[in-house]
Amino acid sequence: MSNSKKVIIVTGASQGIGAGVVKGFRALGHNVVATSRSIQPSTDPDILTVAGDIADPATAQRVVSEAVARFGRIDTLVNNAGIFVAKPFTHYTQEDYAHVVATNMSGFFYISQLAIAQMEKQGSGHVVSVTTSLVDHAIDGVPSVMASLTKGGINAATKSIAIEYAKRGIRANAVSPGIIKTPMHGAETHEALGQLHPVGHMGEIDDIVQAILYLDSAAFVTGEILHVDGGQSAGH
Repeated sequence: MSNSKKVIIVTGASQGIGAGVVKGFRALGHNVVATSRSIQPSTDPDILTVAGDIADPATAQRVVSEAVARFGRIDTLVNNAGIFVAKPFTHYTQEDYAHVVATNMSGFFYISQLAIAQMEKQGSGHVVSVTTSLVDHAIDGVPSVMASLTKGGINAATKSIAIEYAKRGIRANAVSPGIIKTPMHGAETHEALGQLHPVGHMGEIDDIVQAILYLDSAAFVTGEILHVDGGQSAGH
């Protein structure tokens, strides 16, 4: 149990990395506000769930306002919600573009803006976002232009937020994963996907959870894009 109980917002919290992040922060004794389209009510009194589409500014407003009403403050926002659509660049439709931009970028923008406004009132806070190593390390055979466009934008925004708010007690960092074993990857794909990493295997959800927990505890770290990618960003 940590000495100070924080209030943590986690987007995309119903499964995969998001669900792991919720468990990780609860294991440290923190209060968590968990949101996703399909999130179900929790029996844990220290977890507040808010269902909704994070791309909708009304959802962002509801998450932040309910977090403050229930727990009184916001210490950390974990921008985990995101989608990956793998298509050759010229095959993306207007609908694909709108959907990915809405979830990945609007979903980051609206809730980050509101959470930081609350953090400014408190004089402290942390925003940590989950992006992708594909931003720095495109892989032949893994079409990823939309991921690079949107998640790369979040990496850049993370550094800008870090500098803009450094003297106001607010930090901003990102975790840049390789391919992680989540429900979106069937077990039959794990061996092939593992070979896309220099270490020869996929990452685990807990690898990303531990990176987020580290950044949240690292008071002297801001503007960092922490690669947790089995060596992908280093080369191959």
